[in-house]
Amino acid sequence: MEFKPLKIGQYEIKYPIFQGGMGLGISWDKLAGNVSLEGGLGIISSVGTGYYENRAYISKELNAKPFGSENFYSTAGLKAIVANARKICGDLPLGVNIMYAANDYARVVKDACEAGINIIVSGAGLPTNLPEFTENFKNIALVPIVSSAKALKIICKRWMQRYKRLPDAVVLEGPLSGGHQGFTYEQCIDPEYQLEKLITPVKEEIKEWGDFPLIAAGGIWDKKDIEKVMQLGADGVQMGTRFIGTYECDANIRFKEVILNAKKEDIELIKSPVGYPARGIRTNLLNLVDKRQGPKIQCISNCVSPCQRGKEAKQVGYCIADRLFDSYSGNVDTGLFFTGANGYKLKEIISVKELMAKLVHGEDD
Repeated sequence: MEFKPLKIGQYEIKYPIFQGGMGLGISWDKLAGNVSLEGGLGIISSVGTGYYENRAYISKELNAKPFGSENFYSTAGLKAIVANARKICGDLPLGVNIMYAANDYARVVKDACEAGINIIVSGAGLPTNLPEFTENFKNIALVPIVSSAKALKIICKRWMQRYKRLPDAVVLEGPLSGGHQGFTYEQCIDPEYQLEKLITPVKEEIKEWGDFPLIAAGGIWDKKDIEKVMQLGADGVQMGTRFIGTYECDANIRFKEVILNAKKEDIELIKSPVGYPARGIRTNLLNLVDKRQGPKIQCISNCVSPCQRGKEAKQVGYCIADRLFDSYSGNVDTGLFFTGANGYKLKEIISVKELMAKLVHGEDD
């Protein structure tokens, strides 16, 4: 199968491949900029931008950690990441992933618009009011993430009623993806809730509203997987974990090594302060948490509203913001390492250019 360009709003992506937004700091300027340069859609994570370039974009008196959501989701940090990604990919389409569960969601969306982003991808909850915050930026394409036809219906209905617009595309994320899931623990392992079963009903829901691309995500690893979901009706794919195995991935080399060394049985669903199951690697942190011996929980960042200022973190046993920063920094002892279900297949680090060639032409070409 030869891949055709993908139209998202007014933007054309050379290859129908989104690089998933991975936070904290796993997909920032280097990864996203290079994916866009090589013909995919590079997607910057808006999570934890106060940590960018060694906290250069937060108040000087906060040089230890970005206190509060206004510093954790740093306006200046996000703008610097976008500007540096632009130095790599120029005017090619560039995306940002913004969690609906994020505190300061509206402000982060506006920050991304003002930074010159082209496409906003938004999940971790249903972004029913996303168009409200982009009304002064009509050229920006909006792409919600859903896990069901029902979720897409709610978004389309609300967007049409309130804003007279529809999504420019939708990401359908199945339960094999890394990080937070839009499913219960039981649904994550139920054959009826796997990505292959979800594509047709979501495609049918799209037809009820018009026509916009369906981007399939969760467990997609190679060209064969891409072809499989496209034959089922997807117009493109989103892939996260596979891009961790690139030189350009913004994470510390020790983060990459944790994924490279992981076995299939090391990857599991874990409890998260966000309230959703999350998929990650069994590391020392999770062993400590199981024994209620994890690092101290202080809620420095006030990062996501479902956590209720650390209340859920204390219930679960870890602060997600602090532990994701540890993993991004390469702190293996206390880091939280998210990965998709196929993360154990990652065996080498290659360039984004080489990975895109494998995805577009096949592994052996």
